[in-house]
Amino acid sequence: MVDAARRVPSLLVFSDDWGRHPSSCQHLIRELLATHRVCWVNTIGTRTPKLDRATLQRAAEKLQQWRVGRKKKAKATERQATGETFDHSASIAPQVINPRMWPWFTRALDRRLNRMLLEGQLQKAIAEMPQPVVAVTTLPITADLVGRLPVAGWVYYCVDDFREWPGLDGRTLGRMEEHLVRKVDEIVVVSETLRTRMSHLGREATLLTHGCDLSRWQASSRAVASVSGAGPAPNAVFSATDRPILFWGVIDRRTDVAFVRRLSEAIPDHRIVFVGPQQDPDPDLLNLKNVECHPPVPFDSLPNLAAAASVLIMPYTDSPVTRAMQPLKLKEYLATGKPVVVRSLPATHEWSDCLDEASTPDAFAAAVKERLKSGLPSSQWAARERLKQESWSSKAEQLGERFRAVLSKPGRESSRWANRVAELAKV
Repeated sequence: MVDAARRVPSLLVFSDDWGRHPSSCQHLIRELLATHRVCWVNTIGTRTPKLDRATLQRAAEKLQQWRVGRKKKAKATERQATGETFDHSASIAPQVINPRMWPWFTRALDRRLNRMLLEGQLQKAIAEMPQPVVAVTTLPITADLVGRLPVAGWVYYCVDDFREWPGLDGRTLGRMEEHLVRKVDEIVVVSETLRTRMSHLGREATLLTHGCDLSRWQASSRAVASVSGAGPAPNAVFSATDRPILFWGVIDRRTDVAFVRRLSEAIPDHRIVFVGPQQDPDPDLLNLKNVECHPPVPFDSLPNLAAAASVLIMPYTDSPVTRAMQPLKLKEYLATGKPVVVRSLPATHEWSDCLDEASTPDAFAAAVKERLKSGLPSSQWAARERLKQESWSSKAEQLGERFRAVLSKPGRESSRWANRVAELAKV
């Protein structure tokens, strides 16, 4: 029998909808598509449904996915519905499954119902995949599936502290995460804060920080060296003569309004532009005089948007959720060659020689004003050379090692899962 540790496993991935937005999990899995068979499971999400516009819109998207049914049609529907944030033609696409799910997890009955729904819809798909199969999840809501699906093992790729995330049922997600952490085979985290949390739960975790596609961001910076020669600005967010201050990402309660207000007062003649989906941001942010909030733009448009800006900012609050996260945009910001000013957080300390950190609103505003005046210092430019070691391909290779580590654990070649797969294949 071939040593399981040397096999390339198929991957059953539970995460946000494929192609909906450029998450770190999607970047990593995209790098592995050429060598791994991937079945991507679009989950229902982690937000408790409410009677609001965002929930209704999301529910409509899910109902449409479920109605389509066939995988090829589901893929086409995703492209039309999301504006295609990735270039799927550049590589092999995964098999995408849109299982029907119950959108609540608070009660034991809710969890049992979701477990039964997912088990019934996924077992046949797993049996049809090249064996062995490793399940990968970024979400605590899959906790009840561990030990129930016929896979060789589980990897938890932990990207956030869901207990602290704005708008989520932190208590329920915290309980489910504790349940998940006890049962999975491997844990990978994106920050030291999350690794400490796993340690407190009695588990060791591998640290894997985010990567960056350096060529994507630097190519746009070279192409848009001068706004006057750049043609129309992306999505009409900027005019042909603008050099505004720019933030992109989710606009929510993690934004420190005091930092943005002080910056607004310090540079009243400059536009401060936020681009991204709004998820219940502080109303005071939307009322600041020279602050604008625009809808999200396709991922492929962001490099050109950044190249037309003057300074890129990250004015997050200093809170449990931001201390645990590693913003995906941080290395993307640095790769653009633009000045970057951020709120000082654990994730930014490693890159403090490449950007300007600030701990108070006054210091934040002063740093932005200085960068507007003097541009990117040569020392920061030189320090950013180490971004060359942060490619998504190298990060994906490290993640692949953790998948293979699952197969090397004792008992992974046992009949516990292999016989079950054979039984399902006959159904």
